Amino acid sequence: MPRMAIGQTFLGLLESGPSHGYDLKRTYDERFGRDRPLAYGQVYATLSRLLRNGLVEVDGIEPGGGPERKRYAITDAGITDVRRWLAQPEKPDLYLQNTLYTKVVLALLTGRPATEILDTQRAEHLRLMRELTRRKNDGGLPDHLICDYALFHLEADLRWLELTAARLDQLAKEVRP
Repeated sequence: MPRMAIGQTFLGLLESGPSHGYDLKRTYDERFGRDRPLAYGQVYATLSRLLRNGLVEVDGIEPGGGPERKRYAITDAGITDVRRWLAQPEKPDLYLQNTLYTKVVLALLTGRPATEILDTQRAEHLRLMRELTRRKNDGGLPDHLICDYALFHLEADLRWLELTAARLDQLAKEVRP
């Protein structure tokens, strides 16, 4: 799954008010990156790029136990940028040529059992679906929504796995030389 636009996410978070890089990272990780938290280097590289592009500005500098802590604020250009980003639809991922399809075809071409690949993948999908269902049941509405999104995609993948399994003989005839 592609990583979301971190810069625009920071801009959206900064619309609520100025913030330090550390606080932006913490808020991002809590709301969006629970499974894949940001590295500090990525946070400060992103803030540097936003600063260089005039989308944020340094709102204040405070002394700390280590280096000085900069507080960042969104600029008018940053507000325009995040507004434009929010209004643009995301391109749906079509996955027209995915790794799983490649594995199935290669198994057929090399005389290996493609059904084993499909069965192994089905088991992994079901395992992940159980894990997401537990997370959904234990969490609040944000967890419900993010888990539902993932679960719906996994359900579509399972339908594809079943359909492919039912068509393996036909696929083997079409891909073998």
